[in-house]
Parts: sequence; C-alpha cells; structure tokens
Amino acid sequence: MLLWVTLLVLTPVSGQFATGPKSLVSLQPPWTTLFEGEKATLTCYLFSFSSSLKTKWYRGETLLTETQNILVVRDSGKYRCQADNLLLSDPVPLEFSSASLILQAPFAVFEGDSVILRCQARKKTEHFTVTFSKNNKVLTLLDQSLELHIQNASLKDNGEYRCTGYEKTYSRASSNAVTIQVQELFPRPVLRARPSNPTNGGPITLTCETQLLSLKPNDQLKFCFFKSNGALESGCSSNPELHIPAIWTENSGGYWCTAGTTTSHIWKKSLTSLIDVQRALANVKIHTVPASKVVSEGQELTLNCLVERISGPIKVSWYKRDMRYKEKKTHVASKAEFKIPRVNSHHAGEYYCVANNSYRHFTSRPVTINVKVPVSQPILTLTTAKGQTFEGDIATLHCEAQRGSPSIVYQFYHENVPMGSPSTSLGREASFSFSLTSKHSGNYYCTADNGLQVQRSEAVSLFVTVPVSCPVLTLRATRAQTFVGDIVEFHCEALKGSPPILYQLYHEDVILGSISATSIEGASFNLSLTEKHSGIYFCEANNGQGAQRSYTMTLSVRVPVYYPVLVFRTPRTRAVVGDMMMLHCKVLRGSPPIMYQFYHEDIIMGRSSAPSGGGVSFNLSLTTDHSGNYFCEADNGLGPQRSEVLTIKVTVPVCNPVLTLKTPRAQAVVGEVVELHCEALRGSPPILYQFYHENVIMGSNSAPFGGGVSFNLSVTEEHSGNYSCEANNGLGPQHSEVVTIKFKVPVSRPVLTFRIPRDHAVVGDMVELHCEVLRGSPPILYLFYHEDVTIGNSSAPSGGGTSFNFSLTKEHSGNYSCEAKNGLWSQRSERVTLCITGLTGNRSGSVATRVTGGLLSMMGLAAGALLFYCWLSRKAGKKPASDTSRSLDLYSQEPTYHNVPTWIELQPVYSNVNPRGGDVVYSEVQSIQKKKKHTVASEPQVPMNKGFSVIYSEVKVVCTPTSRPQQLGSSAPHT
Repeated sequence: MLLWVTLLVLTPVSGQFATGPKSLVSLQPPWTTLFEGEKATLTCYLFSFSSSLKTKWYRGETLLTETQNILVVRDSGKYRCQADNLLLSDPVPLEFSSASLILQAPFAVFEGDSVILRCQARKKTEHFTVTFSKNNKVLTLLDQSLELHIQNASLKDNGEYRCTGYEKTYSRASSNAVTIQVQELFPRPVLRARPSNPTNGGPITLTCETQLLSLKPNDQLKFCFFKSNGALESGCSSNPELHIPAIWTENSGGYWCTAGTTTSHIWKKSLTSLIDVQRALANVKIHTVPASKVVSEGQELTLNCLVERISGPIKVSWYKRDMRYKEKKTHVASKAEFKIPRVNSHHAGEYYCVANNSYRHFTSRPVTINVKVPVSQPILTLTTAKGQTFEGDIATLHCEAQRGSPSIVYQFYHENVPMGSPSTSLGREASFSFSLTSKHSGNYYCTADNGLQVQRSEAVSLFVTVPVSCPVLTLRATRAQTFVGDIVEFHCEALKGSPPILYQLYHEDVILGSISATSIEGASFNLSLTEKHSGIYFCEANNGQGAQRSYTMTLSVRVPVYYPVLVFRTPRTRAVVGDMMMLHCKVLRGSPPIMYQFYHEDIIMGRSSAPSGGGVSFNLSLTTDHSGNYFCEADNGLGPQRSEVLTIKVTVPVCNPVLTLKTPRAQAVVGEVVELHCEALRGSPPILYQFYHENVIMGSNSAPFGGGVSFNLSVTEEHSGNYSCEANNGLGPQHSEVVTIKFKVPVSRPVLTFRIPRDHAVVGDMVELHCEVLRGSPPILYLFYHEDVTIGNSSAPSGGGTSFNFSLTKEHSGNYSCEAKNGLWSQRSERVTLCITGLTGNRSGSVATRVTGGLLSMMGLAAGALLFYCWLSRKAGKKPASDTSRSLDLYSQEPTYHNVPTWIELQPVYSNVNPRGGDVVYSEVQSIQKKKKHTVASEPQVPMNKGFSVIYSEVKVVCTPTSRPQQLGSSAPHT
C-alpha cells in the first residue's frame, strides 16, 4: 500500500478555484514510525503520477540529492521533494525509533476511513500481549490482536493513542504516542435559491453548495432536496442543482438539502432556507423583438415591458439575473422599452422588468435570452475528498466554458484517451467522477463544443490545504474585573491554517457565535455581559481539515445583589416566648461573597457572610422584647440592598394563675355573695379563664386585653371544698393552685332539754341541762340561763351539743333557757320551766345556801364566757350576741330560719312551746318542703312560713300538789 503524502488541494477564491501544483510523495511501507535499522522508500512524482526527470530531495532545509525520484532513507526527519519545476511537496515526518515497542499509524485520517494502528515489538517473543489506550484510558478489545481497527472514522475517534506490551516475564514496555486527527470530507452544505424572491409561476433553481476536500477515487457526492413536507423529487443525484420550471405561492416554505458520499456514507444537512413566493396581482409581461429568444452576436434586441391593470404613473426598471442594469424614464404609459443595439455574449441570460406605481411594485416573469456565442476555452479542475489521495478515492473532473451558447458537449481526456462518453450540458459546465487507481496518473484535459467551435482546456493541478493549528483565545476588557453590563471582546486566532477559517466561540459547550475569516488575523466576538455569562469559555477553528480547540478560559461576571427576601421560621404557627426563631435572608441573584446584616427596629442584631452565595440564617431565642419590625440587608461590595420589613409579634404563654377569694367580711358565710378572682400575671391576651369546684367547671370568662376576671358565687353550705381556676391563651392551659374554702354556717335555734333521774324533780337530784343546735359551723359556745341569769357555759369545738349539770335546790325552780353562738350568729332556745317537789324546811336553808353559792360560781363563769363571745364577735366583724337588735322574743316569736339556702333539705325541727304562765308543754314538729340543689351561684332564699303542719302530741302537767312530779325531758317528743 502506498501513502500519497502530497496532493492537489482546491481552495475557493472569489467564486472560482485556484490551483497550485505541488510535487507528490509516496511512502513504502505506509507507516511514519519504524524501528532503527529499517528503511523507508520515498518516491517523488509529478501531478501526472509519472516519474520526474529531475528531483531534489530535502531533509528539513538541507538538500540531500538532485538525482533520481526514489530515495531510500534510514534516518529520522521531515523529508520533501521537488519534481522538475513544481512546488516543494509537503514534509513527510519519519521517525526511526530505538524503543522496544512502537505504535504505527497512517499519516492522515479522513471521515469514514478504515484505520489500522499497529503495535510492533522489536523482539518477537511468545506469550506477548498488547493493550491499547486512548487519552490515557485503556481500550477494551474483543481479541488480543497487535492491530487496533477503527471502522468508519469520525470526530469521536480523535485523540492520543498508545500501546503497551507485556511479556510472560511480566516485563512492560510502552510505545510512542500517536495523535489521530480525523479530517472532514466536505463542509456542511449551503442551500441557495436563484432568484431569492421568486414570483408566482416563475422558475427557481436550488443549488446545494459544498465540495469534497479530499481526493478519494471511490468517493463522489450525491445531493437530495427537501421541502418541509418531504423530498422534492425521488432519489438523490450527483447534480448539486435542482431546477423548478414554475413555483407557486402555495409552494412557499422551508427548503433544505443534504449531501453525502457514495462510499463512506457520510451525510450532512444544510440549514433550512425560507422561500417566499410572491403573488403577482397585476399582469406584467415582456415582449421581445425579434420574437425569438435566441439571437446572434451583433444583432439588435428590443425588450418591451407590457403593464396591464396598474393605475397611476408607472416607473419601469429592468433587471438581469438580480443585477440592475439602469433606471428607465418615468412616464404614464402602458409599456416601456429596453433596447440593446448590438448583442454580445454578456447579454445572454434572464431578464425581467419591475413596474412601480409608487404604491406597489409588480415583477414580470423572466425571459431567457440566448446569444449564439462560440465556446471559450474551458477550465478543468480536479477535486478529491481529501488533500491526499489514495487508491479507491473518488476524483471529480469539472469542465467549465466561461462563454458559449448551449448546448455544449463536454469530453474528458486522460493522456489523450477519452474518459467515458461525451456529456451534453445546457449550461456551461459538466463533471465526471471516477475511482482512482495507480493507472490514473497523468495529464487530464477536457474539450467543449457547441457546434460553432471546439475548445480544449489546459492541464489541472492539485494543492494541499494546511490544517489549522490550535487557536489562542484572549479576552479584551476595559477593566480588571468584569461587571454586568460591560462589553468585552473575545479574540480567537489560529497561528497557522489555510483560509477560510470558521471560528466558533463556546460558553459551557454552547456556541455563542460563528465567524468565517478569510485571513489569518482571527475573529473577534463582542459580548454585553449578563450574570449568565460567568463560566468557562473556549473557541474552535476549522478550515475543513479538522476542528482545533483552544485552551479554556474562566470568566467571572460580578453581579450586584438583588433585593433580599427575609423569612422567619418558628416551631409553631405563632412566635412564642422561649421558642428558637430562625431568620433567613437570601438574595435571588448577586455575585458572592455576600455580607448579610439582620436588623430589629433599625438596630443591628448580627451579621454573617455567604462566601459561595445563597442565603444565611440567624437564630434568636424569643423574649417579649423581640416583638417588632425586622429586616435584613445584603451587600457584595456593589451597593447594599434592603429587604421588606417583616413584623413579628411574640406571644407569651400564660403562667400559672392566682386564685383569690373576696368576701364581705373576714370569714365567708353561707348566704353571702363572694367573688372568686383568677388572674395570670403573665401572658399575651386574649386569655380564657375557667373556674373549677372539685374539678367541675363552674363557669368561664374571657379577658380580651389581659388581666384577670371574677366570678360571683352566692354561697350555700355545699359550696365548701376545693377551688381552682385555669388560664389559656391558645398556647396550653395553666392551672392555679387549689384553694380550700370552708364557708361558715350561722347557728340555728338551739333546743334545751332536761335530764333527771326520776319522773319529778326533787331537791338534791342531779339535773343535766343539754343544749344543741341542729346546724351551725363550729366552734359553738353555749350559754345556760336561769331566769335570764347566766349559770354556766360550755364550748363545742367540733359542733354538736353540750350539757350543764347541777344539784337541785329549792331556788332552782323557774324558767331555763340556753343560747348558742359561733361568732356569726346567736340564737336562744325556748324557755323551759322546772318545778321542784318534796321540799322540806330543814333542807331549804342549806339548799338555798348551796344554790346561792352555785349561782355565784356560774355567774363568774358566765362573765368569762361573755368576754370570750365578745372577742369572737369582734373577730368576725359583728356585734355581740347580747345586742338587743339580735335578741329574740321567746314567748311570742315563731321559729325563724336565717340565711337558709333554698336547696338545703331541712329535717324536722323539734322545739318546745310553753305558753307563759301555763302548766302545759306542747311538743311542736315542723317540716319544710325539699328543694333541688343548684351547682351555680344563687342568692340565698328564706323559706316562707306557709304550709307548715303543727302536731301537738303530748300535754304534761308541770306541777300538781297531789301528784308525783314528772321527769322532764327524759326522751324526745312523741309523735
């Protein structure tokens, strides 16, 4: 296999092809890396692939020889040859390595090629294994071959390759690095339309413009044309042009084309072009004189623009192939004339006229004028898919006559031997493609014949396009730091490479722009910076021989901070004293680092920095002082920004409330109205209070503005017990301490009874006076009276009754009563008369003496009891029981019940009724109706004396001289 190092490369210049013949070099074997001691054979050829008569060989800049066209070399270097008077060939780099292991690769690789990389060891050993790596990453292969095959090469195969060999002794050797740069077969096609703005019903020609950049004999391009709704015609052809005789308004839309190679199957698609077919409303047409559209050189030609259905003054302009000839006179007429006195070849082409009435312009359909012109000398160009050609590459011969009347017959020749059949073209060009072999070396020319004259072209030449080097990306800015709104310039320049060069600027792998440069000065891209422009930049240069990428560059765009947003987060929906509240401040945009400051009522609470951007937080353990307005401020050195004000109200949970009792006097008494007051000394309003008696809710009340509330209670005897209250402001109820309240009950009217050992009282008997109240709060003081004179007293600390004992004398006859006091009230019993029988004169004196002494003793005791009662009265805030305003009429007054609540179920009350001066004692029984208990506060109700029943059950004679005295009070009254 021969490696053709230098071939002819075609470079477009102003729409034509410039040729530059260079010498050709072939290499056998086709590897650029060999072992020391091996040899390589270089052969220098003319463009016709024939041996040159005189050849100069160079290594670097040193001339080696000027003899024959074959050179055998064994030394490393860059070799070039010059055949006859052609240009120097491009250098062929050869390396004769002393390493134990080398990696061999071809000199150039193109899209779609099948590439072989060979790993060769100097010393052949058994059990020798090889691994290949790409960009320092080991490649996984299905077999352990010494060759790495790359099928259908593409840009993804670009990279640095190495191989590593391992022997059975586990010794390791690494080869040289080989850089594979896959070159492009042809650039992306461009779809062009002639005319660019066709009129309704007029013709249009679509051209898919691209070219093969390498000369591969087996390759040629095929072209397909498409509209938005599908292909324009079936299949693809080698003709890059598609002529549409008539196009209409409904054919407007997007058009594109694809180009692809026949062998390597590389297809590329053009960008979509919008073709808008203009609707012709008026009738504008061209009439020619002579009527024939074919004229000869030197003949006169007149074109008339006929305008119909257009009103107003009309100006007519003439155009030829989108190039305006000149402006004709303006006049009110229905036609305009354009005359060519002597026609020559330049007058051939398409003509159309434009009528303008100052409102709109109307275009006629084009008229094609053919001028009979002998063909000029054609120009032959030879193109290949790559700059270097190999057997199997596709070459295309292109023959074009610059002037000449169609139709033209073209014929291609190789060393005076016709190639294929003659090609007839209605245009001025024709192409012929073929697959190159070694026999195709030689001279090529073409002939053009239009029946008037036969012309022959000159020979063609090839030249190589230089691949671009890695470009250099530089940044040009007005200051050291870049800010949003600045305009910066990125300059990308490849120091080596054949123009035109396509430069592309990338930001984070996204193309920002493309510029095609026809010189080697590079390309510049201007950017008006935004915050999104921060990041990594690089540029890429491509002249069709493979793209090269620059090193990356990092640009940081400083962005002023935006207005920050302040939010607060608490463990619950409300901010509560003791909770940990987090204030979070964040800006949506702004370059870091960012300094944040937190304010409470314009006072800085704290500051924090965000080195990488984002937001920061500030934690606060809430107290009552933290209620108020909050905001935060963000600053990154480009000006501070302040957030909106956020108002926070800190809620204080209620503390344990305090329950107090307010009474009209020092001691609460049944029947009075008392006030229960509950108050939490701390807590945010509104506060709901609830009052409890023995864990049962009595009532509730709300304090909308804080403070305490009260609850009034009309006291009954059952209201004694445990009281508490509860306060709640939505953050959890709090209970007061339990307060035990015992309400005092005034004493009821006492009952006095006698207890004697016999039926009739006799002097010397021991008599017991027993006084007892049915209700009343202890302690109770009892006073005993004989004829309203105190004879004794006794206390009942736990309630109940008490007794007074004495020995009867004659003086003890008379009326007795008792009085009960508990500091709230005093009540005196009914009088009971005592008659003594069996008195003797002998005993009377002694008895009188004893009675007198006893009475004096009891008077002393009574005086002490009176003092004790006065002390209790003063303590209770009431008058002494002996106050006349509180005394009772023991003879005429009915039994009275004071401060008895309606819900108390009264038991039968027993009392003695003794009419004054009578001998009969009546036992009286009274019963009172039951009433239901109430659990809420109420005023005490005094029962009325209606509906009472009185039963007199027993009549006793107190004193009779003839009968035995009766025992008094020995038992309860009989029913």
